[in-house]
Amino acid sequence: MLTQLMVGAGASVCGITIHSFMMAAVLRVARSHAVRPGYSSMSLAWIMSSAVCVLMAAHTLEVTIWAAIYKAVGIAPVGADLFYFAFVNYTTLGYGDLIPVARWRLLGPVAAMNGILLFGWSTAVIFEILRRTLMRMDEVVR
Repeated sequence: MLTQLMVGAGASVCGITIHSFMMAAVLRVARSHAVRPGYSSMSLAWIMSSAVCVLMAAHTLEVTIWAAIYKAVGIAPVGADLFYFAFVNYTTLGYGDLIPVARWRLLGPVAAMNGILLFGWSTAVIFEILRRTLMRMDEVVR
């Protein structure tokens, strides 16, 4: 059990690190766009679309790391689609069509916990970018 938790913690730290760098990039771009004059609904759409696309790419990269960990430890039956399995765990869908081998079954819930936390973080940042952009748009109008 301890080995499973340590491997899961390592994968989680990798995902959190990637997410941190991607968040910094998203915020940097959003802030640089915020100082430009002339806000419009198109600029708001561009800021939000860009932020969401970058964050989706970050989540996909994080799932890829989980899939690589799954491959390294041999968590699923031979021939299983590990990327799909990692995505199902990370997004907490839990279809149940792939079952991990017994000695690694804690990795799925650890991946789910990691995914939920990172999705929540992404949602908070998207909301904050929208809030701040709308506030700046209101300031320009006044």
